[in-house]
Amino acid sequence: MKIKPIIGAIAALILLLSPITPPPMMAAERLDEAYQALRARDYGRAITLLEREVEASPQRTSVRKDLAYTLLKTGEPAAARDQFREVMRLDPADVDATLEYAFQANETRQEQAARRVFDRLRKAGNKTAEQAFQNIDQPLKVGIDRWTQALASSPDNFSAHEELARLAEKRDELVLAAEHYRHALRLKPQLRSLLLDLGRVYRELGQQEEANTALLAASRGSESRTAEEARELLPTRYPFVYEFRQAIKLDAANADLRRELAFLLLKMGRKEDAEAEFLRLLEIAPADMLSAAQVGFLRLERGATSQAMPLLERVLASSDTALMEKVRLALAPYKTGRKQSQAAPLVKASPEAKTMAFRSLEKGFVKDALQYLLSAHENDPSDFQVILKLGWAYNLLHDDLQALHWFDLARKSPDAAIASEAKKAYNSLRPAFAKFRTSAWVFPFFSTRWHDVFAYGQVKTEMRISWFPLRPYLSARLIGDTRGKTSDMLPQPLSESSIVLAAGVATPYAKGPFNGLMGWFEAGEAVSYRALVPNQKDFRGGLAYSRAWKRHSMFAETNADGIFVSRFSNDMLLYSQTRTGFGVPTPEALPMQLFWNYNATVDLLGQYWANYVETGPGVRVRLPHSVLFSVNLLRGANLINQGNPRRPNYFDLRAGFSYAIAH
Repeated sequence: MKIKPIIGAIAALILLLSPITPPPMMAAERLDEAYQALRARDYGRAITLLEREVEASPQRTSVRKDLAYTLLKTGEPAAARDQFREVMRLDPADVDATLEYAFQANETRQEQAARRVFDRLRKAGNKTAEQAFQNIDQPLKVGIDRWTQALASSPDNFSAHEELARLAEKRDELVLAAEHYRHALRLKPQLRSLLLDLGRVYRELGQQEEANTALLAASRGSESRTAEEARELLPTRYPFVYEFRQAIKLDAANADLRRELAFLLLKMGRKEDAEAEFLRLLEIAPADMLSAAQVGFLRLERGATSQAMPLLERVLASSDTALMEKVRLALAPYKTGRKQSQAAPLVKASPEAKTMAFRSLEKGFVKDALQYLLSAHENDPSDFQVILKLGWAYNLLHDDLQALHWFDLARKSPDAAIASEAKKAYNSLRPAFAKFRTSAWVFPFFSTRWHDVFAYGQVKTEMRISWFPLRPYLSARLIGDTRGKTSDMLPQPLSESSIVLAAGVATPYAKGPFNGLMGWFEAGEAVSYRALVPNQKDFRGGLAYSRAWKRHSMFAETNADGIFVSRFSNDMLLYSQTRTGFGVPTPEALPMQLFWNYNATVDLLGQYWANYVETGPGVRVRLPHSVLFSVNLLRGANLINQGNPRRPNYFDLRAGFSYAIAH
């Protein structure tokens, strides 16, 4: 019997409503049925079965080819192309599949890729590839010659430059393509998609600095699709100042690009340079009230009140209420707002900034709070309460590198409470930026349903590589119990009773719309601590999702896991657990929460022990040294009872401790 309280969430409702999937067919049965469906021209059924076999055995090129040809029969050349490409990658000597890939690439408007493959094959003596290459290459050559002649009589013909660039790129004449993309961009600089094209060609040429310049300009603009594609091609690091300046030279009218540079300079303390950029931005976009306000603030700060007031009055007359409030706050020390004064500059003359920051944080206006906090910090750099709040603000905005900096400063506070809170936050964030991170957790608990003590735990060391999207790791998992088996007439294991030693890879936790989602996979060996039980190969992986919400004393948290385990007959188990509750007034050293549990577990093979729902109350107390003690009284119901030797419903009182550390 396997009980594993890996906790979960939003997926709970989905899991409860999902139909139980019958045991999958064996590979031979699946292929036999697929080919029967092909003979019966039931292509939809055949594709479904072949796709399942490809997922189960991705290295089988013969099945991929059958799938690709079937996709062609149903009019899906793009999907067929992708399958042929995988066959070509897995078996470079398969000339037929390589030819098919090139033909389908050409059919689906990927002429450049098709031409390259045909060119490679024709040089090896393949006559079919020779003819196909000429069929692609000759029209491209004719088109390039035609547009070159058109430009001779009309050098500023935008369409001619654009078409010539695209044809040259498809023919791998990349220097020529870059030249004419530049000409087209000069004629129509507002078409920022040309920046993306130019950046792509520079990347092909190996001119990375020029590529980054074009892609940076394309990534900051109003064309959202172009910006998104450009960001995918840019390095993951944040651009340097000189890169912003080079990009501005290429796209001088890009207001978003220049604004970001101005704020970067401001953040670096280069206020004169920042003001100059904001002024140039106002020349491009006179209605940009944010830039007008920033120039006004900078002039106030250096005492040039008469130069600042016209700009700030323009902001006060605008419709941007949030910006108007910031201007009013800045002008408060100037009484009428027109007094020529050499008083302290804007930020330093705003004692209300701290109050406004805390109010904004409380109401959830984190971006506004950040601006007020930065103002309050400039007003009093030694205010560690503000420094701590800056850490939390950046953390809420998912800028954990900045948050780490502020928490590091705050933990040096003479106030013990602030220093302690900052130290905990710093220690929580720091491992995510370390090259090597070791974490460990353990969760022993007692269950009255099984009259047994279970223990789950893991020690994991992962490596962070800046240029690699995944994080390799080494892991040792403990999954065990004390009794070993049930006391039924047909005893069954209560847990895996193993230590699983494995190596794997995991994604970082996602941000944005998939915030809290993480994928992982590992391969290793399960070493049983029971006598006479042999070691077994162990492959497992899946997705993990977690989210939490808190408002005053109320809270909700949800976790979900989808886990594939090879040793369970290649089963997929889906776990979920959600808690909603509130904090109880208790001594600060022993915080307590009361909550209600909503748990669900299902699997793909339909085994009775892996399909149940549970609900009931719980309580947990945080003990010293971050040990969490919890007690849960659960009422459960099995969703599948075929083969279940017990009653379909049950009560279970579970009590246990959990502890986790990371270095």
